[in-house]
Amino acid sequence: MGQITRRKFISLSGSALGILALAACGSGSGGTSGTSGTSGGNAGGTGGAATARATQSAGPAAQAGQKQVTFWSSWGGKNGEALTKLVTDFNAAQKEVFIDNQYQGTYDETAQKLAAAIAARQVPDMVSLSEVTWNKFSINKTLQPLDDLLKKSSVDPTDYVESLIAEGTRQGKIWWVPFARSTPLFYYNRTLFKEAGLPDRAPKTWDELRTWGLELQKLNKPDLKAYAFTNAKNFNAWHFQGNVWQWGGNYSDKNLEIKIDQPPAVAAGEWLRKFVHEDKLGYMAPDQSLDFSNGLCAMTQQSTGSLGSILATAKFDIGTGMLPEQQKFGCPTGGAGLALLAAAPDDRKQAAIEFIKFLNKPENVAFWSKQTGYMPATKSAREAPEMQQQFTANPNYKVAVDQLPKTQPQDTARLFVPNGDQTIGTGLERILVNNESTETVFKAVAEQLKRDAQDVKDQVKDLGLS
Repeated sequence: MGQITRRKFISLSGSALGILALAACGSGSGGTSGTSGTSGGNAGGTGGAATARATQSAGPAAQAGQKQVTFWSSWGGKNGEALTKLVTDFNAAQKEVFIDNQYQGTYDETAQKLAAAIAARQVPDMVSLSEVTWNKFSINKTLQPLDDLLKKSSVDPTDYVESLIAEGTRQGKIWWVPFARSTPLFYYNRTLFKEAGLPDRAPKTWDELRTWGLELQKLNKPDLKAYAFTNAKNFNAWHFQGNVWQWGGNYSDKNLEIKIDQPPAVAAGEWLRKFVHEDKLGYMAPDQSLDFSNGLCAMTQQSTGSLGSILATAKFDIGTGMLPEQQKFGCPTGGAGLALLAAAPDDRKQAAIEFIKFLNKPENVAFWSKQTGYMPATKSAREAPEMQQQFTANPNYKVAVDQLPKTQPQDTARLFVPNGDQTIGTGLERILVNNESTETVFKAVAEQLKRDAQDVKDQVKDLGLS
């Protein structure tokens, strides 16, 4: 793969992420803070690895003779509590390796700090990276290929769900293993649906959703909207990825040729604009999880990684379903996986794999999934008695698993273009808030994406995506 200069790498992986200026409500794509607990605010600023290490360490220290692995993680709130238990259990179960879990904030805040740490040449050993941010770091070979390390620790990569491990594989090598993996889910208020006389299921199409929205409007609840979309900080571009596919379009192709200004994507955006501004049935919420849990909207789309916290906070009966179709079905995957830094010492890399091996135990995958709502990332955990019992007792947890075979990896414009997620997302905000013409907005978005894609086109081809 062609090398990128250090200056260009910082531009691609650091500055572009720094522009995001994320509030406490964001995660990479797999959930939000507040109700979901996926992230919980800025964790100590962006002053580089030394500052982050000084401010993030907590809990007991490693004992003499233990290999200490510095792990930068991205989960606060309820999900962070679940991760803390897994780390504590691992540290207590053996004496060779100690995991120092250092919470860094949202997925993008973690990536932002990692870019600064790489520039300062003081990196953690292991890091959680979203399905978007890991690609940006892989371009400059800052991540460690994992195949040999996994083999040495007898970790079987074939136990991972095929589509999930495939997303972390480039040029026949594994760079990023699944952990907190998600899809968007359709959430609906079963209590309001019953009151409006609607079927107890998700709508099959967006047009059916609109019809149901009109029925919900007849409930004459002044503070209620039928549907909540979300903003760029809360990764509306991830959620809208499915809409574009459902209308037969794309953000881009595998060669990073931009397609968002073409008629299918424009039609998807125009449907949203009319639904919000002409039908008056939808709106843009800063945190759709919070609004849904508080009964301000009857329907929304959110990550499966938000399921556990939404179920815990809402005061009504919740239903979930697969995403609506239009011309066809479309749904992306999202969430985060685990990666090792190429610059970390070799002995700590192997020690980190021991923790990954521990996380992969069926009972631990099941625990993580039950606590958070993330999909079980391994086949053995999916078939484990604990997980099967969870699916039976709480069918909402099985929707993402059933939906997964119908998903596809996201378009390259969001995965590889610097700030591509926010370029698309702020365009959607212009449509949802300002009622601007989708054709006009997406033309401007496409022009920006084309400019920003130039520096990475050759690298994407080298990564085998063309």
